[in-house]
Order: sequence, then C-alpha cells, then structure tokens
Amino acid sequence: MVVASFLDYLKVERGVAAATIRAYRSDLADFAAARDVGRAWARSAEPAIDYLAARARRGRPRDPGLAPTSLRRRAAAIRAFYRFAFGEGLIATDVAAHLDLPRQPRLLPDTLTVAETERLIEAAGGNERSRERALLELLYAAGLRVSEALGLDREDLSLEGAFVRVIGKGDRERLVPVGDIALDWLRSWIDGPRSELLTPEAAAARGGPLFIGDRGRRLARQQAWSMVRAAAVTAGLSSRVSPHTLRHSFATHMLEGGADLRVVQELLGHASISTTQLYTHLTGERIREVYARAHPRA
Repeated sequence: MVVASFLDYLKVERGVAAATIRAYRSDLADFAAARDVGRAWARSAEPAIDYLAARARRGRPRDPGLAPTSLRRRAAAIRAFYRFAFGEGLIATDVAAHLDLPRQPRLLPDTLTVAETERLIEAAGGNERSRERALLELLYAAGLRVSEALGLDREDLSLEGAFVRVIGKGDRERLVPVGDIALDWLRSWIDGPRSELLTPEAAAARGGPLFIGDRGRRLARQQAWSMVRAAAVTAGLSSRVSPHTLRHSFATHMLEGGADLRVVQELLGHASISTTQLYTHLTGERIREVYARAHPRA
C-alpha cells in the first residue's frame, strides 16, 4: 500500500495538521494489518467494507469495536486514502465512491453546573503556587482544548491585554479573552513555580512552554488529565470528568448567560456553526428541567 505517499501528500500539498496526519497514519496502519486486506485492497471496496463492519462490532469478547466517532474518523481516513490512490492512477476502481461514512452521532457532552465547576477548580489547589489551579482556571476561562492549553508558549499569553493566542484545529488562530480570576492564578504560577522550573534553554524559544512539568519540560497531556481527575475525586464529582468537560461547561454556561451563538463559535474555534449548535440542545434540556421543577402546573 502507498500510505506513505498519501501522508506526504496531506502534509505537503494539503497542509493538513500534524495531529490529523498522525491519526490517519494509525488508522491506515490498522487497516493494512487487517486480515484479508493484503493486495485485495486495490481491487474492490469489499476489503474496506468488511474491515469497517468488523470494527463496528461492539460488546464482543476481545472485539469491543470502535465508538461511533472513532469509526467515522477511520472510515474518513480510508476513503480519503482511496480517493488519493484513484486520483494518482494507482488503482483502477474508484473505491471511495462505494464507501459511506457512518452517521455522525449527536451525543450531548457531559457538562457541570456553575457550582460544580467552581468545586472542581477549587479542588485543584488553593495556594498561589498551584500549577493545577492555573491550568484548570485557564481551561474554563477560555474554553480551550487541553492540547491547545498545553501547546501554549509564554508569548501566547498577554496578562496586560487579558487574552490568549490559540492555534486550534486546522492551524486556525484565534484570540480568546481570559478573565481576571484566571489571570491572577496564571500570574502567580508564572512568577512563582514556573520561573523556578524554567531553564534558560526552554525560555529562549518564545518564552518557553506556559505549562511545564517538574523537570522543566512542557506538561504532558496525560499529566493534565491526571490533574483534572484528581481534582474531580477531591470535589466528589463523576469519574467521567476530563479536561474537555471544562470546555463543554464553558460553552454551556456562556450560552445560558446570554452569549450569542456566533460569539461562542468563535471562542471555541469551531469551523462550523453546526458544531456549536450542539450546546443549544444541551441548554434546552436544562431549561426544561428547571421548568419542570419550578412551574406549579408543569
């Protein structure tokens, strides 16, 4: 298979983000390693169809299948690969035309109430030297993806201007406001523990990573997840709480507070308004719950 050529095409000619290329590489490697794919992949759509059907199985021992969102991404990777191969004349059949993407599930994200969010953040640390508290404050204040927060350098944060410069999916840049409370915690982290951990070599590149670990390196994604999970346990919240829960809660609370949907779309960095509209369904459910509890004849 010509996966390497396809990935080079995505990088050089399409300018696809590195994270997407890594995901496609992993997806296509799994497809290539599947039974009965071999050389048959180039002759018809059957190997791809059979592969995706097998990956869709859920609940079987040693074959749990993929979640709907993961299955859709894998199907998209395979279809894009086949489209490339046909366009380059590497295969005679337009296999991509016979591959349908699984329907995109409209799952409502887990969110916290304002009170639960405050409990979570406060559980991350109450002293001014808390890296955990600074990170959680920023995730909620700006609605960032954890990868976006961990990818920030010091130069991306303006304490004076009260905003952060974020590079999101598709290498799209946006400026997101940051509230005073989060800025205070970030300032304490930057002037305190971070300054002690930051090496001159790391600081030379754009001021160094905004969030660094105890060894002076950029904070890892798994470390951030562990911080949020630990805070959730301390706060007595669900074990399903993750860094993304703060992003979902940010969007929901903004809409409940009267923010315009287009503004929330811009803050979240969504390319499509339909993605942001998911949160309007969530706030609608919450409005109905409040109505049912509060109205005497509900």
